Amino acid sequence: MNFDEIAGEYQTLILEGCDGVGKSTLTERLSTHHGFAVVHSPRTPDHLDLASRYRSILAGTGRILFDRRFTSELVYGPLHRGQPRINWSQAIDLAESVIERSGVLVHLTAPPAVIRRRLLSRDGEAVSQEEVSALVNGDERVFSTLADYTHVLTLDTTTLELPSTG
Repeated sequence: MNFDEIAGEYQTLILEGCDGVGKSTLTERLSTHHGFAVVHSPRTPDHLDLASRYRSILAGTGRILFDRRFTSELVYGPLHRGQPRINWSQAIDLAESVIERSGVLVHLTAPPAVIRRRLLSRDGEAVSQEEVSALVNGDERVFSTLADYTHVLTLDTTTLELPSTG
């Protein structure tokens, strides 16, 4: 299934994957060509309830595309803060809300070496190969678990043409 088919089939897309995998590039393409309203998820202050914020967005209408933060909190939270700001029960509830909106979780991935090269090319710097591998492995664990509760599409972005959004 290609991204044009995905965009035609679903009303809600959650693009997830570690930095450098191609989320923003694909977000730009899908919003421009398929009319999705993009929800960029900047860091939510620690005192705010993250799950409620996402529930509120998912309660809206229209075509919505999340550019990260929904499930990545389960990966980045433990690695960067020692714990996530949403728990598994909340993540499963949010994933089910995506399905209710005719949506899908899209797990974007690529080999760690490819992701690190992209980060170096884009930013001039990158985290270590070990950290990129930990993020990729964390994503795989999260999506493997969520696939038991909701529809997950996993796409390796090394096989996709990803023109730069910059």
